[in-house]
Amino acid sequence: MLRTVFTVAPILFGLDKFTNVLTHWTVYLAPQATAVVPLQPQTFMYIVGVVEIIAGIAVAVRPKYGSLLVAAWLAGIIVNLVLLGSFYDVALRDFGLLIGALALNRLSVGPSRTTV
Repeated sequence: MLRTVFTVAPILFGLDKFTNVLTHWTVYLAPQATAVVPLQPQTFMYIVGVVEIIAGIAVAVRPKYGSLLVAAWLAGIIVNLVLLGSFYDVALRDFGLLIGALALNRLSVGPSRTTV
């Protein structure tokens, strides 16, 4: 279930960065992000969309490593939202998702071999 969700959700959200059907994503972008990477906010979101799609595909193909990519990406989103100074509820939700991605990573490793 975790693998499916962390495959489908990033791909869908990534695709939506190109259409803005779910929301206008630039509202969630801290000005510091475009100060560091001097791009228009929508162009920045196109890049974000591509990274999210890649992360979803990575989870599908290699969940052990893709889950770490998703967790790191969620950490970046949390930092962005804290810098923005609003949407703390979304940041908290994304923290829960980050924990879920780390759980997927742990489950993807497989059973450990211990000798007694």
